[in-house]
Amino acid sequence: MSFVDLENIRVSYDGKNNILKELNLSMEKGELISLLGPSGCGKTTTLRVIAGLIEPIDGTFTVGETNLTKVPVHKRNFGMVFQSYALFPHLTVKENVGFGLKLRKEKKEVIEKKVQAILAATDLSDYAERYPKQLSGGQRQRVALARALVIEPQLLLLDEPLSNLDAKLRLSMRIEIKRIQRKLGITTVFVTHDQEECFSISDKVAVMNNGVIEQYDSPEEIYKNPKTEFVARFIGFENFFALTKQGTHSYITSDGTLIETVHSADKQQATGTIRPDDILLSAHDQELPSNSLAGTIRVRTFLGKSYQYEVETAIGKLLVNDVQVPGYQVGENVFVAIPKEKLILV
Repeated sequence: MSFVDLENIRVSYDGKNNILKELNLSMEKGELISLLGPSGCGKTTTLRVIAGLIEPIDGTFTVGETNLTKVPVHKRNFGMVFQSYALFPHLTVKENVGFGLKLRKEKKEVIEKKVQAILAATDLSDYAERYPKQLSGGQRQRVALARALVIEPQLLLLDEPLSNLDAKLRLSMRIEIKRIQRKLGITTVFVTHDQEECFSISDKVAVMNNGVIEQYDSPEEIYKNPKTEFVARFIGFENFFALTKQGTHSYITSDGTLIETVHSADKQQATGTIRPDDILLSAHDQELPSNSLAGTIRVRTFLGKSYQYEVETAIGKLLVNDVQVPGYQVGENVFVAIPKEKLILV
């Protein structure tokens, strides 16, 4: 059995419409798992079930083989960090961090020892006597993280903790969170809608849509091999076209073009998808490998390091990113190739 298990979890706020639908999720001890998806997909609801803020209608939630499904939030030894930080403005950094230990009526010397240790781990020792208003956004976020960690929780729950930070600070803070999580070996659930943030920090990612997990895998596997069209669209695939199975590794498009692939779908009908960066573009058909199509440039957009073209083909409009300079012009006839090793079937 895994360290954390959610089995057949169902949540409904009105008794009719399910926010979570028979959701299943397992985590190993020490893993950092991210719940990724658009607004309304159920990721925050899942985190609230884990935290004990929501009791599911059906299903069980266990940690270390202990059933916590009906255990109230204050009896779960979990640390939580929210996007709002929720620091006490009238308390110093040291007092904010030690607040949870004080509530537990720990001895003063024990509180002092644990607080000093976690301040050192989060690089906050020099700020112990400062107040929240005297800190930067990143420092306040680290205080919130230290406060959640000092109680030595079984689980650390992070609900979009970086959303209030600017882009540069978000980058440094996600590295910091990963460093601290690895150093302490704490099992962590991280909620975000930012795929780059999620992929950079996670051991595994659960991509959620409409109350279910569409794919649960390593960031690398999800990036390279999305299993559903929703997952593919969410992580940046922009070209989709209908395919009909012809052979084990061959399909035909709507116009009858034969497409070869290294993958094989079980269904007779499949959807092919490929990233704009992976399509090859040329003015001459003979320069391209198999799976080539004739097309016409309809839109040209300068992206800085490359151009993006909207190419009209027999199977529909394809977005293609190409680094050639000076590039192709609108109205120019070209050829595109879909490398079979880059083509994904969903």
